[in-house]
Amino acid sequence: MISSQSISYEAMFACTVSLLALLALILVKALVLRQLHRLAAMGRLAFLSYPEQIIGATRLPFMLGIALLAGASQLELSSRNEKWLHYGWVIVLVVQIALWANRLITVAVERTFEHHRQNNPSGATHVMVAGLIARIGLWSIAALVALDNLGFNITTLMASLGIGGIAVALAVQNILGDIFSSVSIALDKPFVIGDFIVVDSYMGTVEYVGLKTTRIRSLGGEQIVFSNTELLKNRIRNYKRMQERRVQFEFGIAYETALEEIERIPRMVEEIVRSSEPDTRFDRAHFKSYGDSALQFEVVYYVLDPDYNKYMNIQQAINCELLRRFRERGVSFAYPTRTLYVAQAEQPNASGLHLAAASR
Repeated sequence: MISSQSISYEAMFACTVSLLALLALILVKALVLRQLHRLAAMGRLAFLSYPEQIIGATRLPFMLGIALLAGASQLELSSRNEKWLHYGWVIVLVVQIALWANRLITVAVERTFEHHRQNNPSGATHVMVAGLIARIGLWSIAALVALDNLGFNITTLMASLGIGGIAVALAVQNILGDIFSSVSIALDKPFVIGDFIVVDSYMGTVEYVGLKTTRIRSLGGEQIVFSNTELLKNRIRNYKRMQERRVQFEFGIAYETALEEIERIPRMVEEIVRSSEPDTRFDRAHFKSYGDSALQFEVVYYVLDPDYNKYMNIQQAINCELLRRFRERGVSFAYPTRTLYVAQAEQPNASGLHLAAASR
C-alpha cells in the first residue's frame, strides 16, 4: 500500500514538473520574442532579428518534449528506461538545434539573395547553391551526432550508406540532374536573375533560379517554369547582355521610278539613319534585287543601346522620315501588282474561213 502511494505521488510530481516546465517554456518564449521584436523594430539593433528568428522557430512539439522529459527525469527508472530517457534527450535536443540552425541558414540565404538580386544578380544563384550545401551539411552532421549518441557505429554505417547511396542516386537521377544543372548555372552563369532570355519559342525575364527549376516572367505576364536540365539542353538567347543591336530592314519601290532617283536612294537612306539618333551607326544601304513587283532595297545599321524600346523609336523615326522624303520626291512604294497580257484571236472572213487559210 505504501509502495503504491509513493508511486502515485511520484507520478503526480512528475506530471506537475512537466506541466510547469511547459508553461514556463511558453511564457519565456512569449516574453523573449516580444522584447526581441520590439528592439528589432527600433532599427538600432538589426542583428537581434536573428535571435528573434531562432526563438520563433521553437515550436510547441519541442517544448512539449522537453516538458515530458523533464517530468520523466523525476521518476525512479530502471537502467534500461534511463537509457531510453537519455536517447529521448539526445533526439529532441539535436533535432531542435538543427531546426534552429536551419532557420538561421534560411534567413541568411533569403536576405543575401534579396541583396544580390538588387545589387549583384550574378551572385544570387550562388547564394541558393550555398544555402543548399549548408543545409545538407547541417542535417548530415545532426544525423551523425544523433546516431553516435544513440550507440551506432558510424564507420560501419557510413560504409553501408555509401553502397545504398548508389541505389538512391539511380532512383533520383532526374532530381540530381536538375540540382547539378543549377550548380552549373551558378558557376557558368549563362544568365542571372533579371536577364531577358529566349528559350525556343518562350521569352521572358528570369525571376528565380532554384535547385530544380528556373522561372521566367513572360511578356504576356504569365510565369513559365523550366526544368534546369531541360533548360540547359536548349539554346538560350540572353538579350540582357547585348551590347548593340544589328537592324536589317527592306523596302521596295515601284519599277516606274526614274533611274536617277534609284541611284540617289542609298545616299538618302544613309543621311536619314545618321541624322536620326546619335546612338546609331550606319552600315550599308543597297539596291538589292528585282522583286516580283518592286525594286528591293536593303538597309543595315546598328543601335548602340540594347534597349528594345529605343530601337523601335529609332526605326519608327527612320520609317516616317523615309516616307516623307519619298512623297516629296514623288517616289512610290511598291505594292503587289500583276499585269495580264491577253492575245487576240484572228478574225474569220465572211465565208467562215481564216484569212490565212483563204490566201492559200
